[in-house]
Amino acid sequence: MLKIGAIFMITAGAMWMIFNSAQWYADNAALPRYCVDPETTVELVAQILTSENPAGDETRRPYVIAAKLIFLVPRTDDEPFPAYLTRLRKRIAETCR
Repeated sequence: MLKIGAIFMITAGAMWMIFNSAQWYADNAALPRYCVDPETTVELVAQILTSENPAGDETRRPYVIAAKLIFLVPRTDDEPFPAYLTRLRKRIAETCR
């Protein structure tokens, strides 16, 4: 029983470190990249979420970069689309201070 407890504690500690590291990376490395032109990035995210082929014949690179925000700042359940975009703008603005 003691071994199971030790394994549980080690696993819980490792998971805690992984999640904290991921949050640190998002806050200090990933999100600051969007400070250059946050409004354009949010518009690209809106196009990604509403269009079937948002890039059309254009280069896809800006859309791929903007799509990372969908994973860094995910939309919550039952969150209206305009509210999500507002929250996304606010989160980028908080990071860029």
